[in-house]
Amino acid sequence: MWESVGIMESDGRIDKVILCCPAVPETKFIMTRNDRVPEDMSVNQPTAESSVVRDVDYLFPDELEVSDSGINRVLLIGSCLTSLYFEGFSGLYPDMSFDYIPYNFISEIPNDPPAPITEYNFQYVQIPLRSVISDRVIWGQNFLKADFGEEILRDGYNVIDAMLETAMAYNIRHKILTFVSNFIVPQRSTAPSLHDGFGARDLCWIVTELNAYLAKKVSEYDNAYVADINSVASSIGKQYVLDDIIYFYSHGGVIYQDWDDFNAIPRNEPIPDISHVYDIKKEQFLRAAFRQAECLYRTVRQVDQVKVVVFDLDNTLWRGQIAENYRSDTMPWPRRDGWPLGLWEAVHYLRARGILVALCSKNDLEHVRERWDDVVDPRFISLDDFASIKVNWEPKAKNIEEICQEFNVKPKSVIFVDDNPVEREAVASAFPDIRTIGGNPYLTRRILLWAAETQIVRMTTESERREEMIRGQIRREETRSSMSREEFLKSLRCEVAFIEISSIQQAEFGRAIELTNKTNQFNTTGKRWQFEEVSGFLAAGGRIFAFHVADKFTEYGLVGVVYVKGSEIVQYVMSCRVLGMGVEEFAVGKIASIMREQGDNREIRASITYTKDNTPCRNIYIQCGFSEAGSEGETRYFSLPAGQAAREVTHIKDTSSLSSASRQSD
Repeated sequence: MWESVGIMESDGRIDKVILCCPAVPETKFIMTRNDRVPEDMSVNQPTAESSVVRDVDYLFPDELEVSDSGINRVLLIGSCLTSLYFEGFSGLYPDMSFDYIPYNFISEIPNDPPAPITEYNFQYVQIPLRSVISDRVIWGQNFLKADFGEEILRDGYNVIDAMLETAMAYNIRHKILTFVSNFIVPQRSTAPSLHDGFGARDLCWIVTELNAYLAKKVSEYDNAYVADINSVASSIGKQYVLDDIIYFYSHGGVIYQDWDDFNAIPRNEPIPDISHVYDIKKEQFLRAAFRQAECLYRTVRQVDQVKVVVFDLDNTLWRGQIAENYRSDTMPWPRRDGWPLGLWEAVHYLRARGILVALCSKNDLEHVRERWDDVVDPRFISLDDFASIKVNWEPKAKNIEEICQEFNVKPKSVIFVDDNPVEREAVASAFPDIRTIGGNPYLTRRILLWAAETQIVRMTTESERREEMIRGQIRREETRSSMSREEFLKSLRCEVAFIEISSIQQAEFGRAIELTNKTNQFNTTGKRWQFEEVSGFLAAGGRIFAFHVADKFTEYGLVGVVYVKGSEIVQYVMSCRVLGMGVEEFAVGKIASIMREQGDNREIRASITYTKDNTPCRNIYIQCGFSEAGSEGETRYFSLPAGQAAREVTHIKDTSSLSSASRQSD
């Protein structure tokens, strides 16, 4: 690296800086100040791509959105802040319907909401901070009393318990998707001295602790998540939003013009419009608050969910080209700090969410391996961090096609990150559903880490092990190519273990819903289940079976879900990671035997509804010995007659505790 060895100044300003390379000390480089700006150049002239990010999109990027969110009706429950939401949202989003139920400390929730509960996409609950900590905090000198802050916290925890239980009545009864707002933390420490800051005498610290407790309590409810409105206020800027500059700290509301401050009462000096004093961003805050709820909804419903991110190398994961800009004769090399470091970290945070990362670069692989540690410095990422590496001179579209095949994903679940617009366009032309970004490195990390489409609702064992499973799957496919199908299947030593999911509290329930709602190819109906629908299905006598798969290469985890009601297989979903191993037929045979466990040897019915993606499963019931029993529109019906067994698959071992006696898992 170059080092400064001399400085020349005049008029108190640096004119020249002399640099040398320690490796070649006789070589020096002189940088000279140039105050002249050429007439045909402008300073910091923004390009068409560099328009400033809007407040509403800052925390919640929209670049990865493809499908509409599908929000039609929202129920709002809360205090005066929610009243503002109701008024603001209704005006800003006239195509949606918003209903409002006021809720303060002594309020009760009506037995039924204004509209049928099934019409709401979600409810948004806001518990007023003032009710939680009470007006006793207005007398600041109270904090001088011993243990007063701790008392506020203890009482606040109890109030949160009581108020949350009441406010969550519809969630408890109907399992409606619910977002619970946390509290906006005051802008400045309220402690009586600097020494007392960040402790029990500081209301900011107390509200922060209450937010942590609220998050813990919300996690104990089904189908409920925290809406971090404090982060929204901080991002917009609390100085533009929060009313603690004129109102009491515990109010936690938005700046407004006070009711009688329009010169209705004579005053020596008239009070001006508050917007002439403070730069208020009320609309930006309202839009960002709703946008947060919309993104939470998109994440929970897995709308446009991302499964794979494919990165280019040159000028994408690092500055410059590895073959041109990192040679020993081209010192100094491009800087490694700044946005490249941010992307290196982003790679690991994506992996932590179970999102697969891959490389696709036009380069010489051996040269990249040889020079990697020189270019990636500090060594925050390695080639081993990527589940698939396509570094060659093939067209990038061809490489991405191979990555999709290795990972068993559709291009619509993939993001391609590349600095070159020609390469992005070529890939997008080959795969119209793929999403491409990367032209502006100042946007890339934010989009990848903050977009709703890359967020995960809940980490499951399968999510945590997805990368490991994919690597095992790639090894499995390499073995498959060298053996006959029969030899290959026998060599797998495949094992399948079934469980029955009888409760939404069961540990496997979250993974079952995740698999159902993100699987497109092996999905016999394409139906997406909402949390409350599954709860109703079980209550109405439906049964849900799931199965785990393992072979000599890896444990694939919970990869299949079958919905059964009476003598009908309602829906069958399976991860394509295990497609072609015989598991798909084995599972149908097992479920058929369980359905006949009462000994009535009844006819079993099933159906397949065609979607644009589910070609791989359209013949599953025929393969298992069912007969076709008619069709209606895009739906085909099948029957396994009474007394007839489904096709037997002999190379797979059943390791279930769930037998014909159908013992349920704990």
